[in-house]
Amino acid sequence: MTMQAHERSPGEPPATGQVTIPRQPTGWPAEPPVLSFHDVDMVFRGGVHAVDQVSLDVAPGELVSIVGPSGCGKSTLLRIASGLQAPTHGSVTAPDDHIAYVFQDPTLLPWRNVLDNVALCSQLRREPKSERLRKAQAAIDMVGLTGFEKRYPNQLSGGMRMRTSLARALTLDPRLFLFDEPFGAIDEITRERLNGELLRIFSGSRFAGLFVTHSIAEAVFLSSRVVVMSARPGRIIGEFAVPFPYPRTPRLRAEAEFAALTGQIGECLRGGAE
Repeated sequence: MTMQAHERSPGEPPATGQVTIPRQPTGWPAEPPVLSFHDVDMVFRGGVHAVDQVSLDVAPGELVSIVGPSGCGKSTLLRIASGLQAPTHGSVTAPDDHIAYVFQDPTLLPWRNVLDNVALCSQLRREPKSERLRKAQAAIDMVGLTGFEKRYPNQLSGGMRMRTSLARALTLDPRLFLFDEPFGAIDEITRERLNGELLRIFSGSRFAGLFVTHSIAEAVFLSSRVVVMSARPGRIIGEFAVPFPYPRTPRLRAEAEFAALTGQIGECLRGGAE
């Protein structure tokens, strides 16, 4: 899937306030990116300039997090990546299928139990019943919900509902995973547990992922790379390679190197929010 919009003229100057990226990661895989934004702008009706000149690649097996102030266009980039929205300027290249989108809210159907909610995407794709149940059960096992297949959403905790949403997305066998603050409304202990679950799944399948969060610590713990955006209109003002190898354990959060990196990202973020 490639979406293109109006390209800037060669002599057109960049937007005011464009900041040079202070740190550019090196050594990423040479394979073609799974997701690529090129000079993307998004201006909504009414003149709200949400995103300005964003260029960003996500390579196979790379989990990239985006942090930035509220309203800087993080979620807008996810909608553009998924094809739900076309950019005003620039172009986006993404897979035609096998894209999974996990929203802030689990968006489960209250009249379906866990198994049937997880099997929904396969049902909509008209896969045979035996195959969609097999895939749903495998995804349920992967996110640690075995034994809860017959429970309904109102019988689940917030963390379990989010696990169900994650399992449903996994049935798509995604090449590209888009996460829009999926753990933002969950208590800190459950959030850290779900971070660990997501890392375990990522380590096993190594999909390409774009993860939006307000938590710098979450971004560093999960990601191969952290991208920092400025206040609206959102521009990329920093990129930070995360040097910690996978798999990662909760002990990483207590390491001095972890604290140092989150501090650097926080400083960049505060500068961009002014």
